[in-house]
Amino acid sequence: MIDRYLQQHRTRFLTELQQLVRFPSVSGQPVHHPDIRACADWLAKHFRQIGLTVTIHKTAGHPILEAHTPVIAGLPTVLIYGHYDVQPPEPIELWKTPPFAATVRAGKLFGRGASDNKGQFFAHVKAVETLLATQKPFPVNLTFLIEGEEEIGSGALIKFVHQHARRLRSDYVIISDTGMYGKGWPTLTYATRGIAAFELRVDGPNRDLHSGVFGGSLANPALVLAHILAGCVDAKGRITIPGFYDDVQPLTAKERRAWRALPLNDRRYAAELGVPTTAGEAGYTTLERRWARPTFEINGLTSGYQGPGGKTIVPAWASAKITCRLVPNQSPKRIDQLVVQHLRRLTPKSVRLTLDSGHYSPPFLTPTDGRGARAALAALATAFGRPPVCTREGGTIHILDNFQRQLRGEVLVVGLGQTDDNWHSPNEKMELNNFYRGIAMSVELLRRLSPAPAPAARRVLPKT
Repeated sequence: MIDRYLQQHRTRFLTELQQLVRFPSVSGQPVHHPDIRACADWLAKHFRQIGLTVTIHKTAGHPILEAHTPVIAGLPTVLIYGHYDVQPPEPIELWKTPPFAATVRAGKLFGRGASDNKGQFFAHVKAVETLLATQKPFPVNLTFLIEGEEEIGSGALIKFVHQHARRLRSDYVIISDTGMYGKGWPTLTYATRGIAAFELRVDGPNRDLHSGVFGGSLANPALVLAHILAGCVDAKGRITIPGFYDDVQPLTAKERRAWRALPLNDRRYAAELGVPTTAGEAGYTTLERRWARPTFEINGLTSGYQGPGGKTIVPAWASAKITCRLVPNQSPKRIDQLVVQHLRRLTPKSVRLTLDSGHYSPPFLTPTDGRGARAALAALATAFGRPPVCTREGGTIHILDNFQRQLRGEVLVVGLGQTDDNWHSPNEKMELNNFYRGIAMSVELLRRLSPAPAPAARRVLPKT
């Protein structure tokens, strides 16, 4: 009955996803704030149509949607998270089709937010609809928590979870906001890196100066900044900030063996990214560097004249934006202190240094042998027709640590995106095969999280 429902309604599921993607719900651009609210209202109406009770929570920023299935005593509680806000689509000229047209082409849905994150969380919405329509009673007590600020730091949701933690506590938290290891590779993500951001500015003379008249008699802020930044990472790719690695949780031998068994050709990887060869901290593989080692990255450098032609000056100032990706058990606050101390030590007295600490988020790590993880692995295998892999993720999901600490349930991260889905880039897309199989996976997972004995594996949906 479940399979029949999924097959009969798959065309409608796609049409509804297209409607959702067409909202230009860009959280970081004020011009789109009305679109954010319209998208939230559409989702609320949709939740009600499939049988959920819905509350739209107003915040200082964008609305948070909370939706519930009917409560049944004795069942485990499950919270499913997602976000309906998206990144800006610019540069528009690089899109093959308009970014909010939600165009289907070659088995893919193209549009900003199609994979990050509308297509991924909407797969769970359709799974819940399917179970409400075909299975009585519903296998769990379920809450959707869908925010509109993930792309700008989840500030409102972090406060909301803190204020309502007791009411929102769940046995399991399900998140699909990551990618699969590769095409057709179902993946359970059990760790993500954290982040600590900084901005520094080096000031020298009170104005740009003629480099012939004044050059050599005072410090050049751009050159000083270059020396400071070069003093943070050595030639072997190791961060030289004292104490930076003190709390890093080492990879286990089991993890290193498992990751080496995953297919990754370094030459092909470098070629796809347009670089001559891979690089990074000595003694670690490419996957280990991406998933489980901390970094010191320069995100931007600004100084002096940058227009056409030359301009012979000593610039008055130079600035840089920096982020450090962090791994378990590193503390962003501790790293902030260490980085600031080191940068100040490297700054000569001939210039003035200004340091500003930006956003930060702790790393996330969860076991892979819990009841929820076992259920997720079984559901992934059933829906995708092959054994899943367990991986870490190099990026940061701000809310994961808050969910883990305050909701106290087992966190299950089951991504449905692909590495070539172009998140935050032109021509973002969602593989429709992943969308449909994601619905089947979510149905299977919710059934397996029920206190009843785990159901037998169902047949796999045919490929699109």
